[in-house]
Amino acid sequence: MCVPEPPPSTAAPRQGPAQPPGNSALPDVSNAPAPVVRGEPVEVCDGVWVIPDNRVPLVPNVGIVVGDRSALVIDSGLGPRNGAYVLEHARRLAGGRPLHLTVTHFHPEHGFGAQAFKGAAQIIYNAAQREELHRKGAAYLGMFSGLGAGIAAELADVELVDPDVTYDSRAEIDLGGHRAELRSRGPAHTASDQTVLVDDRVLFGGDLVETRMFAILPYFPPHDTDVDGGRWIAVLDDLLAVNPEIVVPGHGEVSDASLIREVRDYLDYVRAETMRLRVGGASADEAAAAIDVAARARWDSWDHPEWIGFAVRAFYAGAVA
Repeated sequence: MCVPEPPPSTAAPRQGPAQPPGNSALPDVSNAPAPVVRGEPVEVCDGVWVIPDNRVPLVPNVGIVVGDRSALVIDSGLGPRNGAYVLEHARRLAGGRPLHLTVTHFHPEHGFGAQAFKGAAQIIYNAAQREELHRKGAAYLGMFSGLGAGIAAELADVELVDPDVTYDSRAEIDLGGHRAELRSRGPAHTASDQTVLVDDRVLFGGDLVETRMFAILPYFPPHDTDVDGGRWIAVLDDLLAVNPEIVVPGHGEVSDASLIREVRDYLDYVRAETMRLRVGGASADEAAAAIDVAARARWDSWDHPEWIGFAVRAFYAGAVA
């Protein structure tokens, strides 16, 4: 059941690390296209629309689910300009129906356009998302702004937005003819991941699943170590049991339940190889170097292999914690 957030008497405190993770450790996206949501929504199922990411870094797949009574937007894009673009399409498709907005996790490209929806939609997060946004939002804003001038421009006027409503483990939204189930899934990719399952058929998985891309394990010690690879695998097992007909990943092309299996198999491989090498005496860096070579060869059609090393170090650290 959703519980409305009491209006704060003052602005919510923005807690978190004094400094964001060092940009030198992050993948280089400085030459990537501008992180702008573009194009028309594509109907992937009756009443369920996706604005595709077109495989542009830092652009998510955006969902819009239109029911008889209201509509739900899933992810806002990075910054107020993207948020306004998504809102424009949502209003057009909703045809005057009330809007809800939710985000799959707090990361900037998924939720830092939410300010465009303030007052225009009911904003719904799980309670852990709200907490993680307060704890890390300012640091991630600084980190992402340092990734390139084009990204910084999109984030220049960002205001971090609290939800109107939070829930704990599960919430259901009856849109009229369509039902959306929101489930808190963290810690996995983040401390507060959320999936959205529409009519038991269409799954919006956020960055728990991505198409032909190496999974992003944002392991940035000492600033952010909340990623939990083992629990991520367990979440994917749960999603495989759901067996959705359509899977909308956080990034990459829309697929089916086989995508969940692909991501799970990759993470399980990295976990097993990391443990094998660690038991054999390899350091985290040595394990990362060896697995990087093997994983690139095994999944040679996947993008962003720079994330392999982050995954290895996250599993290695979890084994010694």
